[in-house]
Amino acid sequence: MAFSICRETHRRVRRNCRVSCALLMMLAPALTSTGSAQTVPLRPLGADLPVFRPVELGAGEVSPSEGSPTGALSLREALALALMQSPELAVFSWELRAREARILQAGRPPNPMVSALVEDLGATTPVTGAEGLVQPQTTIQLSQMIELGGKRVARQRLAERTRDLAAWDFEAARIDVFTRVARTFIDVLASQQAVTLSERTLRLVEEVRQTVGARVTAGVVSPIEQTKAEVALATVRIESDRAKRTLAADRTRLAALWGSATARFESAAGDLTVLPAVPAFGELQDRLAQHPELARWSTEIAQREAALDVERAKRVPDVTVSAGYRRFTGLDSNALLIGASVPLPLFDRNRGGIQEARDRVSKAQAEQRAAQMRVTTALAEAYRALAGAQDEVAALGASVIPGAQSAFEAVGEGYRLGRFGYLDVLDAQRTLVSANAQYLRALAEFHKAVAEVERLIGAPLAVPAPPTPPALQ
Repeated sequence: MAFSICRETHRRVRRNCRVSCALLMMLAPALTSTGSAQTVPLRPLGADLPVFRPVELGAGEVSPSEGSPTGALSLREALALALMQSPELAVFSWELRAREARILQAGRPPNPMVSALVEDLGATTPVTGAEGLVQPQTTIQLSQMIELGGKRVARQRLAERTRDLAAWDFEAARIDVFTRVARTFIDVLASQQAVTLSERTLRLVEEVRQTVGARVTAGVVSPIEQTKAEVALATVRIESDRAKRTLAADRTRLAALWGSATARFESAAGDLTVLPAVPAFGELQDRLAQHPELARWSTEIAQREAALDVERAKRVPDVTVSAGYRRFTGLDSNALLIGASVPLPLFDRNRGGIQEARDRVSKAQAEQRAAQMRVTTALAEAYRALAGAQDEVAALGASVIPGAQSAFEAVGEGYRLGRFGYLDVLDAQRTLVSANAQYLRALAEFHKAVAEVERLIGAPLAVPAPPTPPALQ
């Protein structure tokens, strides 16, 4: 009979397991569909671009080589590729799924416990009517702990807030990837323009060398000037080769951001002279609340408070109820058992755990204030770099480059007429090359400062203004 009861209990346990698994399979799609998009909205920066989402393994995955572009690459295409295929974002996405599963687990009640006990084996069988004699008996008991004090709800709330923090981490990583792609794309554009400038400079130096050679052949100047021209031409060729190597490295760094080992695109499409309007610092400071590092702190404090609720719930002791069946072999009799147990909270009322959780709430509030100051300081530094680059671009474009270009043309024409020496030509040439390089560097620094400011405010700046004249000479 005891064996039949154990077999029936086993069948019930298996049936309960099947029911639980069925419920889990029905709940899983709902949990998978409820991701960070509903709890943590995307920041305005790049919110219109596609982004990696957790999917079932083997479904919807695109290899980096299949997603790599082969033609001219725009900034928007580079951003979309990186946000869809970035290995870093994939890590955060799967972390979101793991924390969704933790929410499911936090809501599960404790398992019941089955125990079996056989006592007094080999005892003497009592005579008929005798009482109080030792006799063999078998007990089968089922126990279930009942959680009190709202422990299960508190655990679920804590798991949900922890999931929301992972969603904020995902959003911060998305914006970081967005900014890195923008900055690297700017490097590619600047390197492409540097290669173009080096080739243009190479042609200018070659023209000067030919002019010097003609004057040496005519016996107007010393042959040493031709040697100087050859040295200057070799130096420019070295700089041109260096610019090409830098471009190749920048292209590889850009492709690596969407998980590709090689850059298959032909060129980056963009114009560095198109500059966005720069708003006032106060306006940017008012938009700092959109930065994930600041916006996440309300969720962080809520998560710490949820942990405090969990510790408070632990003060309430749980009750364990039990019911069982006992078989008296000697008397050929059966009996039922009913019981309950509860721990007495005399020595441990979880005061230390509650105080620790309360202190962590206060710590989160202090960290929120520190994060506010840190992000404000970073915005001030980024705005200083942005304003400085803007002033430098304006000064170089308005006066320095036009003056250097006109001076080089005038000195070159004067050299052909014998009014200037080769050193004057070489000096004018170096001034023009240096001014163009400085202008290109200022444009790249301006756009990188814009990317940094956009990262801090979590939103794009105003609509770009018309191109800044003049173009690179």
